[in-house]
Amino acid sequence: MTDFATSAHASLPDWLVAELDEHTGPLETHEQRMALVNTLADRNFREGNGGPFAAIVVDRATNLVVSVGVNVVLSSGLSAGHAEFMALSLAQTRLARWDLGASGEHELELVVNWRPCIMCYGSLIWSGVKHLVIAGDGPELEQLSGFDEGPVPGGDWRAELEARGISVTMDVLRDEAIAVFTEYGRSNALVYNARGTGSHLAG
Repeated sequence: MTDFATSAHASLPDWLVAELDEHTGPLETHEQRMALVNTLADRNFREGNGGPFAAIVVDRATNLVVSVGVNVVLSSGLSAGHAEFMALSLAQTRLARWDLGASGEHELELVVNWRPCIMCYGSLIWSGVKHLVIAGDGPELEQLSGFDEGPVPGGDWRAELEARGISVTMDVLRDEAIAVFTEYGRSNALVYNARGTGSHLAG
């Protein structure tokens, strides 16, 4: 009998699963959607599941939430357990297809509380979603949280997405997102960067 692991598992935390029924109504504006994302991101790090990040996939045709994700790196033990990965994977599971842009029935957007990191940037492109809505980009996230977001293409990252048919909407409730990162930085939470660089921020 081999000792090799043969499966990996990541799931939403119990507190969020218990609240999913509260998120079945339509969210008609980008501000309503980002307000939910910021609220979930703030609670997520306080609950100890992972970093201060959340994401939702929304169907633009109906304004309904298709899936919800939060960062579960710490609770799952998987470095891939980012909020975008969770939201996209759960949307793919719910709709039973790996290409979220393959059907004209759904016009899907990913809403995240900052520009995706290098890993989630790639996941976004591969997912098939047609729209990205973010609270902002820039150095504030890394400065306030201590996370290494990786070398996402500098001035061209947005153009690269748009060249692939993915629209980008920026600066939705930016100040509110920065406030969450600020509180995270003050919390002395674990910063789980790779290569042995994980550390605690000074409180």
